[in-house]
This record gives sequence, structure tokens and C-alpha cells, in this order.
Amino acid sequence: MHRTVLNIGSGPARPEKLHPAFRGADWRELRLDIDPAVEPDIIGSMTDMGDAVADGSIDAIWSSHNIEHLHAHEVPTALAEFRRVLKGDGFALITCPDVEAVAALVLEKGLDAVAYVSPAGPVTPLDMLFGHGASIAAGHGFMAHRTGFTVTRLARVVLEAGFAEVRLAKGRLDLWALCLMPNCAIEALAPAFAATAQADLLAPVPAPQPVPA
Repeated sequence: MHRTVLNIGSGPARPEKLHPAFRGADWRELRLDIDPAVEPDIIGSMTDMGDAVADGSIDAIWSSHNIEHLHAHEVPTALAEFRRVLKGDGFALITCPDVEAVAALVLEKGLDAVAYVSPAGPVTPLDMLFGHGASIAAGHGFMAHRTGFTVTRLARVVLEAGFAEVRLAKGRLDLWALCLMPNCAIEALAPAFAATAQADLLAPVPAPQPVPA
């Protein structure tokens, strides 16, 4: 039986862009993008998927570097849409720039230093903060970044959207959030995530320590 992963802001059809957790034969990718030129399965916005994606019809969501393209006030709307379309035992895997890490890089090397080279070309702290400049200059205005996230803010907005739990991790320059629906069993995700760089998201959460009197 196939499970469906909704690839939000998918871009062109490239299987390697899916997170490794979703590359197994039991996953079926459904691509959603606002840009008709990339020929997605669904042309639309993550803030309003409407009738194109039914309530409770999706097993997982993969959202890679797109929630930062929203205005701040649109983020809760998008996350509420994520929750609407997910099944009760589903989950969302979200990654986005880590504003704190990018700010540290700015202080160390400046806005225009090349942080890494992506398939779209060199990426600088300026690109990570405000959107990939070359793509925007080429006419893709939707690539601009309109908000940003720290660990604290990302955790807060996910929980405020109604997810039952969120597990977070920091990469070198990005944040990762595993957002769980109420009936999602974390142990059931272990086979898919075991060999990935995000396996630590499934690690047991330490019990809160008592506050000294």
C-alpha cells in the first residue's frame, strides 16, 4: 500500500529533491507548486490548497525551504493547511534557514560570502536572508524571503497551528522540524528516518528536569 507525501513548493520533478525518508517504494510523491512552469501535479499555494487536496488525505508533507517565502502573517495559515490535509497519524517534515546561524555567518564573513553552492548557483547569507538573488532577478519574484525562523519561533508557530508535538534540530545553516499529528506514532517513522541525517529527530525526548527550590 502506497503512502502519499505532499511535496510543498516542489519545483521541477526531481526525485533526488525528496528527503531520503520519502524515497522508498512505498511512498508516492504528489507535487504542489505555485509556478506552472515546473509542471506540478497541483498548481496552488500552501496557504490555500482548497479542494485540490482533501481533508485528511495525506500521509506526510515535505516542506523544504519554502515557508520563509511567506509573509509572517501567512505562516499560521499555511501550517493550518498542512494540518488540515494530513491524516490523523501523519506528519510534516519542514526545513528552512536558521536566521541565528545565518546572522553569525554575516558577522564572521559578511553578507556576500559564498556559504555553499546549490544547483541554482552560489548561495550567500544575503540570499538566505532575503531570497536567492539570481532567481529573483530572473523574474521569479515568489523566491523572495519574507519572514524568518529561529528554533523558538518555529516550535511556537507549529504548536500554535495545532500539531500535537514538534521535534527540532539545527543543521549547519538550517532548521529542521518534525511536526506530528495526534495519532502519529514516532516509533513507526524509525525505518524511514534511520539512515538519514535527521534520525536524531526521532530520539527520545528527555524528561523535564525539576526546578531547584
